[in-house]
Amino acid sequence: MPCLLAQFCATAQINYGSNNGKYITIRNTRVYYEEYGQGTPFILLHGGFGSISNFRFIIGPLSQKYRVIAMDSPGQGRSEQTDSISYQIFSDYYSEFIDKLKLDSVYVLGWSDGGNSAMILAYDRPDKVKKVIISGADSNTDGYAAGSEEMIKSWQVEHIPDLLKEYWLTDFLKLSPNKDNWQKTFRQLQKMWLTKIVITDEHLSNIKGKFLIVLGDKDAATLEHGIHLYRTIKGSQFCVLPHTSHFVFFEKPGLITEIALDFLK
Repeated sequence: MPCLLAQFCATAQINYGSNNGKYITIRNTRVYYEEYGQGTPFILLHGGFGSISNFRFIIGPLSQKYRVIAMDSPGQGRSEQTDSISYQIFSDYYSEFIDKLKLDSVYVLGWSDGGNSAMILAYDRPDKVKKVIISGADSNTDGYAAGSEEMIKSWQVEHIPDLLKEYWLTDFLKLSPNKDNWQKTFRQLQKMWLTKIVITDEHLSNIKGKFLIVLGDKDAATLEHGIHLYRTIKGSQFCVLPHTSHFVFFEKPGLITEIALDFLK
């Protein structure tokens, strides 16, 4: 445990998400990413209203074992906005990213929206995606906690929720090349979050890669939905973290890192 704590203290000093990364152009959109470590490529996909920095407490320990590649999805972090977004569009960007970097096979960790798109990516690219960890993800809005859809529908760009101001907008205005049009990203993500079907059960049941589904016991997706994913994705594993909300990578980075490493090895 002291060794693990030392790793987290050391990595917390690195400004992940603003640490001399690279840009790659996909579909005429400049996408920002950072790489750490060596070994099997391990792609980290953040959630909505997020960026690479969401993984700042786990990148260091994971990079001791793998070639960690963390990217800002289009319209978020340091990546440029695109005309439209959806879980499928994000997955298509990630797929082209894998090809442009000439990665033979990859592991993927997706949180929230990143987990939703990771499910699509795993279905679309069985030739590349071999192991997947998703946290706080859902395959349709039936998996949302009670009242979530109504809350999202009520959001207005003129009065965005205080949590989003603190969690997202402050960083967006510092990082984004499109900071003068933050309203576009807000509206795009709000619309995407109300997408009824992310991926069908038929597609889920035909995923070939190894799968680990993680939820906090107080997550944004219901435990019942997590069980549904577990039963639908053949051969998958299911893990529930105690006393944990949707924000596991902030609340319990050490625990989720140990679980991820155990699953991947």
